[in-house]
Amino acid sequence: MVQDALDGKIDLIVTKSVSRFARNTVDSLTTVRKLKEHGTEVYFEKESIFTFDSKGELLITIMSSLAQEESRSISENVTWGQRKRFADGKVSMPYKQFLGYDKGEDGNPVINEKEAGIVKLIYQLFLEGKTPAGICRYLDKQGILTPSGKQKWSQTTVNSILSNEKYKGDALLQKRFTVDFLMKTMKVNEGEVPQYYVENSHEAIIDPTDWDLVQAEIARRKTLGRAYSGNSVFSSRLVCGDCGSFFGQKVWHSNDAYRKMIWRCNGKFKGEKKCTTPHLEIETIQQKFLFAYNQLMENREGVISDCNQIRNLVSDCTALDAEIDKLTEEIEVLAEMVKACVKENAASVQSQEEYTKKYNALVKRYEKTSVRLDALAAEKSRKQDRDRELRLFIESIKKQPLVLEVWSERLWVGLLDKATVFHDGRMVFQFKNSTEIEAQL
Repeated sequence: MVQDALDGKIDLIVTKSVSRFARNTVDSLTTVRKLKEHGTEVYFEKESIFTFDSKGELLITIMSSLAQEESRSISENVTWGQRKRFADGKVSMPYKQFLGYDKGEDGNPVINEKEAGIVKLIYQLFLEGKTPAGICRYLDKQGILTPSGKQKWSQTTVNSILSNEKYKGDALLQKRFTVDFLMKTMKVNEGEVPQYYVENSHEAIIDPTDWDLVQAEIARRKTLGRAYSGNSVFSSRLVCGDCGSFFGQKVWHSNDAYRKMIWRCNGKFKGEKKCTTPHLEIETIQQKFLFAYNQLMENREGVISDCNQIRNLVSDCTALDAEIDKLTEEIEVLAEMVKACVKENAASVQSQEEYTKKYNALVKRYEKTSVRLDALAAEKSRKQDRDRELRLFIESIKKQPLVLEVWSERLWVGLLDKATVFHDGRMVFQFKNSTEIEAQL
């Protein structure tokens, strides 16, 4: 409508009230002035204001300010109500866009069994080695609709489902918050406002251990240092002892009766020196893993004891936290010093050379401190990931039999870090507690 008015198609715009036109004083005045320049008048019924009137702009300024203040007050009240709900541990979900749960009669989440099956399938496919992109292709092929009812799945949606703690029955409240009540701008909560973590807030779709296992696998894939292939559970876990490349899936005799699938070093023919590590059939990999697993479990209690000792060392972040707190305070002080430096330069006459020298020195200190803080935060995150990995390893081997006779994909994913194949026929399995067990091919 405003564009039509600017194009000369409208002479008069009738509006119910100033608050219906805009709740932002600047927007109201800017738009009214722009319309006035193009010969379009605005009439506000409730306030009886014509913008061509000499007193019109003053009245609009006053009424727009009141409307803006009313909007701010409403926003603050709504925000207070939401944060009070968060503080009370009350969980709410965007049910129309949230796969797996419906709103119950009491207002709490209840499982939608049909949708929960899709969520379980996504977690299962991920633990079987598929990437989020591969999961999307599978779901599209099966004709399964997205949470919003669309036919095409996106990696963002799958990643969100795989990382959302609500599927294990917990809820992290106030992940995002509104920065600007006028523009409704949302921001990820990085500590600006309180967050609340509610355990066992509702019925879980995914077992908490499986959920943690998925988070550990996500972290593992990020640290590989190379692209992850999600063709199989063996992807990015079989390593060539000659060149360090991953083993990849190959098909032999694809068009005849002798067709079979094998795993071979991806870099076998890429370098000047050809890798001499042998190829492996799937049955061989499975049998050797069972052998290594059974060897590991012969001393299960000792393995658990060693893991607990490692956890005690890894989980101790006292020194890290102390340095992080110190650097955080230093960054806040430096930020204020930079602001004061700029303000002083704007308010008084001084040597710009001295000002630039002082400003650059402060900025350099700030950047150096920020880099160190990021490095410490990353180190703490790695320690937490390692602690979680060991905890899951302990939980997994406690539940399993001492002797395993049947291949298990879940144990391969949950217990094994990597398996290195050597040209002399050795296969060394490195478990997530760093134990290495050798098997002969």
